[in-house]
Amino acid sequence: MGGVTATLSKPALKIGPHQVDPPVVLAPMAGITNVAFRRLCREYGAGLYVCEMITSRALVERHPKTLEMITFDPDEHPRSMQLYGVDPVTMGKAVQMIVDENLADHVDMNFGCPVPKVTRKGGGSALPYKRRLFAEIVQAAVRAAEPAGIPVTVKFRIGIDDDHITYLDAGRLAEENGAAAVALHGRTAAQRYSGTADWTAIARLKEHVKTIPVLGNGDIFSADDALRMMAETGCDGVVVGRGCLGRPWLFRDLQAAFAGEPIPEGPKLGEVAGVLKRHAELLADHMGEEKGLRDLRKHMSQYLRGFPVGSDLRHQFGLVSSLAQLDDLLAGLDPDVPFPTDAEGPRGRQGSAGKVVLPEGWLDDPDDITVPTAAEIDHSGG
Repeated sequence: MGGVTATLSKPALKIGPHQVDPPVVLAPMAGITNVAFRRLCREYGAGLYVCEMITSRALVERHPKTLEMITFDPDEHPRSMQLYGVDPVTMGKAVQMIVDENLADHVDMNFGCPVPKVTRKGGGSALPYKRRLFAEIVQAAVRAAEPAGIPVTVKFRIGIDDDHITYLDAGRLAEENGAAAVALHGRTAAQRYSGTADWTAIARLKEHVKTIPVLGNGDIFSADDALRMMAETGCDGVVVGRGCLGRPWLFRDLQAAFAGEPIPEGPKLGEVAGVLKRHAELLADHMGEEKGLRDLRKHMSQYLRGFPVGSDLRHQFGLVSSLAQLDDLLAGLDPDVPFPTDAEGPRGRQGSAGKVVLPEGWLDDPDDITVPTAAEIDHSGG
């Protein structure tokens, strides 16, 4: 228990003026962390809940889908928005717009996306290799945000691959240019979501970055994982992504763990059915019933994972299109089935490692500050 108690005696996590207690951040996930899912997670525990990734250019150009995505609940605070960008000028304009129109209370910048369509253009996890350009983007965001007291945080990976490690430089440059915190996903871009996250890199970053909080991300699938990461790396907080898919009560478990209380048992199938219903209602409120229920389908297999639900019923859950139909299907579940051990462990996309696709000549000069062309993906959500 020694490690756990040591974790709990840390000072509370502060990101700019915002206290994050417990020190847990919900990572933005494309198509997942909309206002409905964030609300569901928030109902299970405090922390910081980040909106889906927004492209800085799409925001500045007032792309209708992007403006729709930056919906926050009236009682959601701090309102946390993640921006993607490759150009200091556009990033500065996007943050200035957030300030002028009071769109968010916290800006997180994404330099961790490993998706080929993003790295191919020099964006996401390819960008920190260009350290001067990276520093200029962070500086532009901080400069626009600072007068309004909006903290800017920066998320990145270990590097492009094992031969091009960038995280220590990225941490130092973010700190020097005014970031309020940094978060490290303990994988390279080449690993994508495969294999295991290297938590020792998080420990090294924590030793290297002295004046701002360091958050750890990667392979937190239970409250125990979070405590272990904090104990092993000394990080100041954790970022949870895939671990809460179909399991928003993970935030309740984390709240208990950080308070030194026993972690609640996993919910019986009846309680999971109730959560599914709540998720459906929140999505229906946000998007309208038909669209909301269609959006819920992608969560079904995660919610029902490991439970003894027949393949025919599972199939029907995957086709659900109305609240009434969902009620009928939920009525067919046995509410007393206990939470299955099979539902523990990794969830969400694993995928396989692969070579990172980069623009021609990208690795030639890390000090080149040329903004990569056509790298501003024109839609938000990753």
